[in-house]
Amino acid sequence: MSNEFIYGIHAVKAVLAKDPARFIEAYVLKGRQDDRLMPLLNELNQFGVSIQQMGRKVLDDKASGANHQGIIAKVKPMKQLNENDLDDILRQHESPLLLVLDGVTDPHNLGACLRNADAAGVAAVIVPKDKSAPLTATVSKVACGAAETVPLIRVTNLARTMRALQEQGVWFVGTAGEATHDIYQAKLSGALAIVMGAEGDGMRRLTRETCDDLIKIPMAGSVSSLNVSVASGICLFEAVRQRSLS
Repeated sequence: MSNEFIYGIHAVKAVLAKDPARFIEAYVLKGRQDDRLMPLLNELNQFGVSIQQMGRKVLDDKASGANHQGIIAKVKPMKQLNENDLDDILRQHESPLLLVLDGVTDPHNLGACLRNADAAGVAAVIVPKDKSAPLTATVSKVACGAAETVPLIRVTNLARTMRALQEQGVWFVGTAGEATHDIYQAKLSGALAIVMGAEGDGMRRLTRETCDDLIKIPMAGSVSSLNVSVASGICLFEAVRQRSLS
């Protein structure tokens, strides 16, 4: 696997805290020496990471024009997790909360969903190998460090993985516009997986059929649907609310 670039202060901090051995080298904006960046550079120096100062255009080009906040790092790729890692993760949680993303291919949406998952205390995010955005620098930047802290599990057959988890007591609740009841009427406590489909297409047929329950978010305005990251945040924190009461 080839090396990767990450950019932004939060993303670099997260890798530094989680696995500093991944760093190969870092590039910083020439002349920038403010209170946000200097402590980070000092930590990188302590781990022996080579730091190169560069002009803004060079950094902008490396980040493909994205907001890099004056720092980019070349890192070794993160270890890819798969279904074989799920058992170890579930053993660490008495009543795990999981997030399943079926067909989310936009890196900004994946990053935002990972950030929601981290905030809600999700044990793992599960995605299919064939229809999911890869973990790119964009995902890491949008996730603000959550890409390093929330396990992202890529599975070969999503429906099969769901059935295996159901046998272990995990209740799967999918979100669908045609559902007959909403999230506030559903039971979202205990060992739970919330399943979100792709924008526009929603969940695939087998994924929908494998869910134990289907729910919807009540919509009072003129729009018919929400961005998948917004919808995942609403569902996750309703689950957090219910779990805090149980």
